[in-house]
Amino acid sequence: MASSNDPIRSQPILVNEIPWVEGAPGMRTRPLWEDPATDRKTHIVEFEPGAGMPLHRHVGHELIYLIEGSLVDESGTLRPGNVAYRPNGCVHSNSSPNGAIALAIIAGGNEDATEIGDAPGSDIHVPEDLSWETTPRGTYTKRLVANEAAKMTAAINRFPTGAGIPKHQHHGDELIFVIEGASEDEGGRITPGNLSYRPNGTVHTVSTALGATIFGVVWGHTEAL
Repeated sequence: MASSNDPIRSQPILVNEIPWVEGAPGMRTRPLWEDPATDRKTHIVEFEPGAGMPLHRHVGHELIYLIEGSLVDESGTLRPGNVAYRPNGCVHSNSSPNGAIALAIIAGGNEDATEIGDAPGSDIHVPEDLSWETTPRGTYTKRLVANEAAKMTAAINRFPTGAGIPKHQHHGDELIFVIEGASEDEGGRITPGNLSYRPNGTVHTVSTALGATIFGVVWGHTEAL
């Protein structure tokens, strides 16, 4: 039995163990994680060909990592490996001509809208167009989104074979989605297509015996121990 003195551990999220929930016509979701205290949630969303969402306004923030297919909105086309950031107040619609599967990380909700006006649109990031930055620990990163008001950052991170992160503590939350390779810590091994949630206060050490590429979203910061 865990005690109050036990360290907080990361929580693996195994996507295929979570059942689909039918949503709007042509859409279904796997609800992966939710934190009511911060109104944050994470879903896998599947769009059938031709499915989409009518014009709506974001009351909060949304990040989309496209896994398969394509999504189109007023700001452009999102393709596999691309990331879209929808800031608070963003107004847009979307459609998926050929179908799509996306990872959605949401803070807040949305409401119907009738016009775009001067509202912000989607901010589309194409990681393959960016150069890798080397970090002091010998890993590589492509920084995509940084929102100081939300204390949130999003990046693609690459760990060479055998690379890792020494013991540290999270002051805020983190979600990672493994794109390739595997990431391992005291909470378990995360393989491609799965996620890990690191709640506020998590203490852990990260290793990647065979290397890994990860999409990571961080709220807050970490402290080396």
